[in-house]
Amino acid sequence: MLNHIVIMGRLTRDPELRYTQSQTPVASFTVAVDRDFSGRDGGERQTDFIDCVAWRSSAEFVSKYFHKGSMAVVSGRLQLRDWTDRDGNKRRSAEVVADNIYFGESRRSENEGRSDNRSYNSYDSNRYDSGRSNSYDSGRSTSPAPSAFAELDDDDGEIPF
Repeated sequence: MLNHIVIMGRLTRDPELRYTQSQTPVASFTVAVDRDFSGRDGGERQTDFIDCVAWRSSAEFVSKYFHKGSMAVVSGRLQLRDWTDRDGNKRRSAEVVADNIYFGESRRSENEGRSDNRSYNSYDSNRYDSGRSNSYDSGRSTSPAPSAFAELDDDDGEIPF
């Protein structure tokens, strides 16, 4: 059997991080996903609002680095839950239980829309820049992104590789 789903869209609100009684982190968020096609009349595309839940380190990750409007790629499984509301009516909910959450756009385009210019450091963000810390908690950065390339002098006739 196979139950695997991958969606890409923008968060409709900031993720809500909670903890279970055993102190296990769990984050809930909703992703707005445009359909690939428009209606029969050729009008606007429709959007699906898909509830997602992430557990443990994935929950802490999404809570820390994603916010309302962030583009996210969520990979996981579809889960259906049956429950009873306050009035005694039986209900069914569908949600994606996220195994992996990825950034759906570059840091540059993510930061252009933010007023605080906060940058998101990935695990190897300082690979080419030894002056910066390799911590997820580095917070705000006003320096431009480091470049992995070095400019060659025109006088040098040798190829560096």
